[in-house]
Amino acid sequence: MTDTSDKLPLRTKILYGFGASAYGIKDNGFSVFLLFYYNQVIGMRADVVSLAIAIALFVDAFIDPLIGQMTDRTRTPIGRRHPWLYGAAIPIAAAWLLLWHPPEASAAIQFFYLLTMAMLVRISLSAYEVPSLALLPELSRDYHERTSTLRYRTLFGWASGLGIMVFAYGVLLVPSEKYPVGMLNIDGYSTFAIIGASIMAFAVLVSAVGTHKRMVGRYKAEKTQPKTAESFSEMLSAFRFSPFLLLMFAGIFAFTNQGLLFSMTPYLLTHVWEFGSAEMTLYSAVLFIGVILAFILVTPVSKKFGKPKAASFFTLFAVIVGTAPYWLRMIDAFPPPGSPPLIPVLFTFLVIGIGASISAMILTMSMMADVTDAYEFAVGKRTEGLFSSGMWFMQKMVGGMGILLSGLIISFIQLPAQAVPGSVDPAIVDNLALIFVSLVTVIGLAGTWAYSLFPLTEQDHGERVAKLAVAMPKVK
Repeated sequence: MTDTSDKLPLRTKILYGFGASAYGIKDNGFSVFLLFYYNQVIGMRADVVSLAIAIALFVDAFIDPLIGQMTDRTRTPIGRRHPWLYGAAIPIAAAWLLLWHPPEASAAIQFFYLLTMAMLVRISLSAYEVPSLALLPELSRDYHERTSTLRYRTLFGWASGLGIMVFAYGVLLVPSEKYPVGMLNIDGYSTFAIIGASIMAFAVLVSAVGTHKRMVGRYKAEKTQPKTAESFSEMLSAFRFSPFLLLMFAGIFAFTNQGLLFSMTPYLLTHVWEFGSAEMTLYSAVLFIGVILAFILVTPVSKKFGKPKAASFFTLFAVIVGTAPYWLRMIDAFPPPGSPPLIPVLFTFLVIGIGASISAMILTMSMMADVTDAYEFAVGKRTEGLFSSGMWFMQKMVGGMGILLSGLIISFIQLPAQAVPGSVDPAIVDNLALIFVSLVTVIGLAGTWAYSLFPLTEQDHGERVAKLAVAMPKVK
């Protein structure tokens, strides 16, 4: 019987986490560049682009539960999850390449092309990410080991996303004779797509190979196949599980803010703080300090306060620190664009805020693994894939809302297409900052409260795991 000291080798944590590089690149591309690329470079209306991205998110989100259930029910010589992990690599790379090479066509054709390619990218990523996240509760039942393991997923996910963003800003999207504004360099986006597709396929395959021995060994050692949610009614019953619903409630606020923040970042940095290519590159690089802060702090803070309280604290701290520069700007108490103190002061606030926000995200995923154990104890069914898909369903639905909100904000304030930093009407820039920071503050405070409602504690988890009649065999 597996106990609560089910430790993972460091090598397994690293290889498992490396697979998140694919998601990091995809998430960075969708959240930071895609709206800007199709709006400012291709020339589509911002609200139309955000609508296509949001529809793709919503459609993909409804497919996730089907993928989750199918991975739970998959029975092969290499287990339940690994056929999906291996099979997703090439479709992910192909769809990513096509997304960033739209045809020269009418606005309607470009809309449907963007919609189709965005759906293909997201669905193929789901075929990897849903079973990959479902591996976490199967890899270890230890309460804090799950948080520790997820740090590596977060580390590689952010490292890949930020790394390719730094490369894009610093090498690919730089001013040239043909493109005086680097962010409008269409050739750079093509190279961005090729590099991203290659890394994504490689990361998925490496992660699948790295977890193969441990998970397939455990799968083969099980004397009986685990019971799962077979019917649609059983799926709905799992999704009505109280701890799951409460965690989803908190996640709604967290991931809406994430989608809003990421998709608004190019506009905020370009027009509120008037950054050029060099400052954009530096911003991307220093954000990784926030990732390191989260990697270092999330486990000890979680051990001291428990996951729900720690997530609530990190969310509140992220709101206060992350929005402070914008509130201070409104009362002329923050360094103005172009002043020497701006970059170090602004980056300090943003790095600390992003570190706190990332910590809350890690704990959210870790709490989801605890939900699967609580459900197994209460109902006797192993539904890791289904609950994993529920997490992605929620994240994509509300993340799509964040992106949709961004497009609506840009259209509402009437930001001109291909606008040069410093040339936009100050009233438009002020409206951009005010609307953004107001929404982020309200949503973040709601998330702070919502996390405090999550009912599963470390003590409860230990008692449940100790009593489970069916537990994962230990495989070294």
